[in-house]
Amino acid sequence: MKTIALISQKGGAGKTTLALNLAVAAELHGHSCVVIDLDPQASAMGWQDTREKETPVVISAQAVRISEILQTAKEHGADIVIIDTAPHSDSAALQAARAADLVIIPCKPSILDLRAIATSVDIASMAKKPAVAILNSVPPRGSLTEEALEAIRSYGLEIIPEHLGQRAAFVHSLTVGQAVLEYEPSGKAAQEIESIYKWICRFIGMKLKS
Repeated sequence: MKTIALISQKGGAGKTTLALNLAVAAELHGHSCVVIDLDPQASAMGWQDTREKETPVVISAQAVRISEILQTAKEHGADIVIIDTAPHSDSAALQAARAADLVIIPCKPSILDLRAIATSVDIASMAKKPAVAILNSVPPRGSLTEEALEAIRSYGLEIIPEHLGQRAAFVHSLTVGQAVLEYEPSGKAAQEIESIYKWICRFIGMKLKS
């Protein structure tokens, strides 16, 4: 079983959106997936409440229960666990990072998001776990993307090659309890998630079943 922690100390970076879309991608590839929602706002749990399908399983929990939940998930045959962390919570993020095989740091191409990366990088470093960044809400045009990539590289972070664009499908799909691969399977947002999930699987050494 593999574990991924999504960490960003800034709110609105897109952690929950990425977590849920990756979880659905995992299920569609035949990987049993569990999402641990550490955010007190419980946005991931709210998404599951509106969802018709029973999977992926979403569990709302406090960080102190991560080890217990991971053990239970493993015993029940989970292939992958995705931990969605809350912003402004160093201790919970650190516990999530320590439990993870890979830390993913979502970041929008804005100065406030880019400045917030430093704390997340420090958390991954303290946990002694590999960390990668991913650009989220990338505008279709302009120089912001390349400028953001240069800023991220200055932290010594590897960057997932595929970026997530500013796409309405991400918002609309979550509103109806779906992910973009279900809501608009042939759309650009779905293609981005598919590419990102495959990249992650290669990075963590997880074989694709389909």
